[in-house]
Amino acid sequence: MLKMIHRIVEAAGKRKIRIRLAYIFCFIRGLLMKAPVIVAFVVINKVLENKLNSDFVTNSAIATGTILFAQILAQYIGDRLQSATGFEMFADMRIKIGEHLKNLPMGYYTEGNLGKISSILTTDMSMVEEICMSQIAQLMTYIFSETIMIVFLFFFDYRIGIFGVVTVFAIVLGGKIVSNKILLHSKTRQVQAENLTSAVIDYTEGMNIIKTYNMLGKSSKELTYNFEESCRENIKFEEAVFPFSVSLGFLYAVGTAGTLAICVYLVMRGVISVSSFVGIMLFIFDLYMPVYVLYNESTRLTVMNACMDRIEEVLNVPELVDEGKLRIPKKHEGKQVEFKNVSFGYEDKEVLHDISFEMEANTMTAIVGPSGSGKSTIASLLARFWDIKNGEIRIKGVNIKDVSLHDLMNEISMVFQRVYLFQDTIYNNIVMGRPNATREEVIQAAKKARCYDFIMELPEGFDTVIGEGGASLSGGEKQRISIARCILKDSPIVILDEATASVDADNERLIQDAINELVKGKTLLVIAHRLKTIKNADDILVIADGIIRERGTHQELINKNGLYKEFMEKVNSDISWTKGEVA
Repeated sequence: MLKMIHRIVEAAGKRKIRIRLAYIFCFIRGLLMKAPVIVAFVVINKVLENKLNSDFVTNSAIATGTILFAQILAQYIGDRLQSATGFEMFADMRIKIGEHLKNLPMGYYTEGNLGKISSILTTDMSMVEEICMSQIAQLMTYIFSETIMIVFLFFFDYRIGIFGVVTVFAIVLGGKIVSNKILLHSKTRQVQAENLTSAVIDYTEGMNIIKTYNMLGKSSKELTYNFEESCRENIKFEEAVFPFSVSLGFLYAVGTAGTLAICVYLVMRGVISVSSFVGIMLFIFDLYMPVYVLYNESTRLTVMNACMDRIEEVLNVPELVDEGKLRIPKKHEGKQVEFKNVSFGYEDKEVLHDISFEMEANTMTAIVGPSGSGKSTIASLLARFWDIKNGEIRIKGVNIKDVSLHDLMNEISMVFQRVYLFQDTIYNNIVMGRPNATREEVIQAAKKARCYDFIMELPEGFDTVIGEGGASLSGGEKQRISIARCILKDSPIVILDEATASVDADNERLIQDAINELVKGKTLLVIAHRLKTIKNADDILVIADGIIRERGTHQELINKNGLYKEFMEKVNSDISWTKGEVA
């Protein structure tokens, strides 16, 4: 219990002094909670001694009112210190996670972790932030209250005090068993919450495909299963915890009854006075209540512990090392891009084996091959979305690991088939290519990308806010805006996952015109899908099974009468290549 509280305090960082300061007010509140009982005990003694008078009653009433007011004030200050700290602390932690996520390798986002990230940033953090932080003050009050109660018992008689200590120890021991049981099931329950989030995301993102192919029933099975599984896990959680909660209640009842029995025995033997017996009776049923409620409330704290484990799990994912100090020169006479004996794998599976090739300035290199051959991986490695296992990648003679990620990305623009636009104005979506660009430069980039005309037809022109992901625009319009962004960025190297492979003829022409503007005077790496693009390349890499099988110009490779020629014949006959379509 105390370890869990300490964990949260340490996570508060520089704000932990405020939480510890709140402990003082928790102690004061715990003391004041029992003060009215002491006042009542004194009043009863006066009654039994027949010494009660109006002045004493007035003073007792004033004292009780003052105590209650001070108790409310102490609780208010303690809650303000801790609850406010919780909101500030997790605002910082969300920013910390955001900074961490943007420095993770892109592979982290292709391993089914989106549901986990979403669940952590919403469910887990909200649990700790909104509920558990306010509970810490309450739990500390319970701890202080129980301590005061036990000290009070020793004041009456050491035997009652010893029995009280034994009872509290038994409840604490039972509470630890409850906490361990809860922790085990909390982790399982939070993992299922993550699975449910992933299922909801997958279902909603794929709704257009699901409806198109009439797969509503089939696709909803996984979603329905996860809803049912979440229900089962929550029920199992309650079933597992219930018997132990009942056991705690039993210990509380036995402790209370035992204390009462000892008090009756001692008063009958004349060891304690009748007034002392009456004083104990004033709070007999509240005697072990703080520690009992403490461990009953520990359910939330244990769930919070599981949430913190999941938050730290994400924060512990290794970031890409970004300590490069070298700068990529603006001008370089040699090769623009060099892959030297590059090998790469996802976890234990190697997908690229000893890849070597060069790209000259102002040339186009096309990569072709079957699905899963490693084409997109090569492009991603050039942008350092992952770090390679062996070998090195150089841009203008400089190893990309020796430059900062910021400087590296200034050298590269990327256009992919799947475009993501932010829920913001069209202007802001374009200007992120170069934030210090003037409005006139943004407009010129839009014209070159062939998207100026349709932008001006929108209600607010460049200031029109588009839906998240660019949902309010067509695929071709989104593509042209992404190209405008790259034109504005004006990087010397362009990576192109051929953007016209899945659009209609009109958009294809406009997008191709936009791409022609983008690649003028650039070094171009294309993941090629279409014969026309492939034939125009200065250099063609034929990738299969993670290695370069063939390399040369279109005509040179046709003359070799090898894998590339076989590929071309299948493209011409509209037959997909081995292992899938050319994609």
